[in-house]
Amino acid sequence: MTKERLYLFDTTLRDGAQTAGVEFSLEDKLAIAALLDGIGIDYVEGGYPGANVVDTAFFESKRVSRAGFVAFGMTKRAGRSVENDPGLQELLGSASDAVCFVSKAWDHQVKLALGISTKENLKSLAESVAAAIAAGKEAHVDCEHFFDGYKANRTYALEFVRTALGAGARWITLCDTNGGTLPSEIGEIVADVMTVAPGDKLGIHAHDDTGNAVANSLAAIEAGVRQIQGTLNGLGERCGNANLVSLIPTLVLKPAYAEKLETGVTRATLGNLTHVSRAFDEILNRAPNRQAPYVGASAFATKAGIHASALAKDPSTYEHVPPESVGNERAVMVSQQAGKSNLLSLLGRAGFDIAKDDPRLDRLLRQIKEREARGYSYDGAEASFVLLAHKALGSLPEYFRVTSYRTTVERRFNARGELVTMSEAVVKLDIEGETYMSVAEGNGPVNALDLAMRKDLGKYSARIDDLELVDFKVRILNGGTGAVTRVLIESRDDTGARWFTVGVSPNIIDASFEALYESFTYKLMKTSAGK
Repeated sequence: MTKERLYLFDTTLRDGAQTAGVEFSLEDKLAIAALLDGIGIDYVEGGYPGANVVDTAFFESKRVSRAGFVAFGMTKRAGRSVENDPGLQELLGSASDAVCFVSKAWDHQVKLALGISTKENLKSLAESVAAAIAAGKEAHVDCEHFFDGYKANRTYALEFVRTALGAGARWITLCDTNGGTLPSEIGEIVADVMTVAPGDKLGIHAHDDTGNAVANSLAAIEAGVRQIQGTLNGLGERCGNANLVSLIPTLVLKPAYAEKLETGVTRATLGNLTHVSRAFDEILNRAPNRQAPYVGASAFATKAGIHASALAKDPSTYEHVPPESVGNERAVMVSQQAGKSNLLSLLGRAGFDIAKDDPRLDRLLRQIKEREARGYSYDGAEASFVLLAHKALGSLPEYFRVTSYRTTVERRFNARGELVTMSEAVVKLDIEGETYMSVAEGNGPVNALDLAMRKDLGKYSARIDDLELVDFKVRILNGGTGAVTRVLIESRDDTGARWFTVGVSPNIIDASFEALYESFTYKLMKTSAGK
């Protein structure tokens, strides 16, 4: 039986960026795009080129290439030509594979918010779609307020879909903009829309204001749409968007969908889903939801007792899918096999070739568990995991050893009477028995430590010339002034490679220095071949 193709469209970098308290840097966007591309997402919506510096830079940056990258923006303004609309021209000129136009499918909103006639609105829609196709881009249309518009004026809502289809739009996405539509309504309305447009041209974009975004998306798929929009971990304004991390394994693992539909996510890449979800939370600098479906730390957790006994005999009694299928693990185990299986997967992804019965695996697994109990997290810090694995397996070179370091922070008035804060760091290193000492000033203690270390790294100095620290995130793991702190540092070099390292300590400077030290070590190990 030939399966129908279902396309996955991620809007984390655009709609997810509207979440209160979330601001993506360029580095964040590039890292998230790489995570999405790695698991097989078909479309990644990057934001509004031309609307802000970060989004413009994102579309100009070197990005991963499997997914289609989508620029988002408005249709042309009424009363202007395509050529005379700066916003539209910015979209057409962006380095994107596709353009997604948002346009109002509710006649009330057209008149109220835009102050134009419905006829003008449809004209702008058709001309914008045609302009995108003429520019060599795939044209998508987000039908804003579609379901409320359909309920208020079915004739206009369907005419809106016909107009987009007639202009040549590849995808026409029905948006539940205020999140108030229920699954039964979604199914009925989508079935009616399919009388004017085929399902392989239709998508669904559901918000979660009634807690039904995932259910609404599934209802739309069952009714016939073949594109689904959502975000990582359900990020989005107000109550969030449809959670792709919940939808994807349901589509890939549940027979009701898997037997008739296929996505760009394979069983193999699905095994990275838990890592992707948790790494994304690390980028957001927030704690993962322990009870998140499929990927939460408690998703496959069972307390001791009768449930644990039944679980040991037949895991399917309390697990609707195998935890390892999504890269998660069972919290109650009669052995360490589940944890070891995940560890082998991580080691394989990092390039290690090690037998599953190697006794060093048990030692490494114990170390990871102990360190995680102290606050470490390796889901968002794969470089630190690689170093820990090399150390446990006896293959980590010691390029240099820090014998001591000291930092000072001074707040004073300068000669101009301005209040300034300066930091100074002194670092002593041992490199093959030779002692090196460097002093540097920086705009903070971590910056000063970074500058002091790279000032003189002996024979390794040239190998870190292109090392750059691009992001620094701090999370307090418990309360009080003596709280344990976790620091995540993102680094990159001239090859375009990016990596994350982690440090944990009650002392924020010490945690930062640990992550910094590991970043230097990882860079040296990365460049060891042929040196």
